[in-house]
Amino acid sequence: MQSCLEEYRNMDRKDIEACIEGNPEIGTIAVFPDEVAESETEANQPRQTKLPEQIRGANVEDSTVKENTNTYDIRFYATAPGTDGLIEIIINLEVQNDFYEGYPLIKRALYYCCRMISSQYGTEFVHQEYDKIKKVYSIWLCAEPPKNRQNTITRYVMKEENIIGDVAEKREDYDLLTAVMICLGSEKEEKCQGVLKLLEVLLSSEKAAEEKTKVLSEEFDITMTEILEGGIYEMCNLSKGVEQKGFQRGMEQGMLLAIQSLMKNKNLTAEEAMTDLGIEGAERSMYAEKLKMN
Repeated sequence: MQSCLEEYRNMDRKDIEACIEGNPEIGTIAVFPDEVAESETEANQPRQTKLPEQIRGANVEDSTVKENTNTYDIRFYATAPGTDGLIEIIINLEVQNDFYEGYPLIKRALYYCCRMISSQYGTEFVHQEYDKIKKVYSIWLCAEPPKNRQNTITRYVMKEENIIGDVAEKREDYDLLTAVMICLGSEKEEKCQGVLKLLEVLLSSEKAAEEKTKVLSEEFDITMTEILEGGIYEMCNLSKGVEQKGFQRGMEQGMLLAIQSLMKNKNLTAEEAMTDLGIEGAERSMYAEKLKMN
């Protein structure tokens, strides 16, 4: 928040922490308008739109329940100094491994921003109370970006631009959404400083928990509480699992390429190619499905 959100740039970290309201929502709020996260419903029944007086909780008013619901990784409310006193903003944080998923990631980030604005209807404002719309941020932490984006932080904002004439509206009336892309890289690079280095150390699969706590404590003056230290140990265990999954995904992609190569170069059917490669049972069905998608 201090490094990427201009509202907090000149604030002390402890003061920023005090600005966070309530408990962050972690993987519980649906992103898409036709989905509702399971935790938002009772016995998977469609939920009703909340009345204006039932504002808190940022619940989504959508009513269709589907499997594989997409939820925000983390979303929370925070207050910040504004021109007319304190303002309230909604912040979303997403963690993404693959920067290229077959679509521009920035478009997805901007869509999340738009969803956070549109879903405020019925919870933060009703009818024509557009002055009550809260600013939203969607921050994307990219762990494995392409080389040209490594160790970069890029912000995408709305701004006023005069085409004819010279007018100036209040900035808070149009500055309603911002997407931020944080792309990690090697901590050995000179530009890997500040929040980039902090996150690189924290998410590293190569550093032991003891080394992480030492760097965070000594270089970033982060007080190591029992809860925080336990969380770092847990993250280290999770990163090992992620690394194993990444290896498995790479093996699957390599095998898929081998099947396609045999089909093309030896004019084999998919079944014949998988037989040659010794692929049987459930794996054969899995690769058959993947081939249909390609």
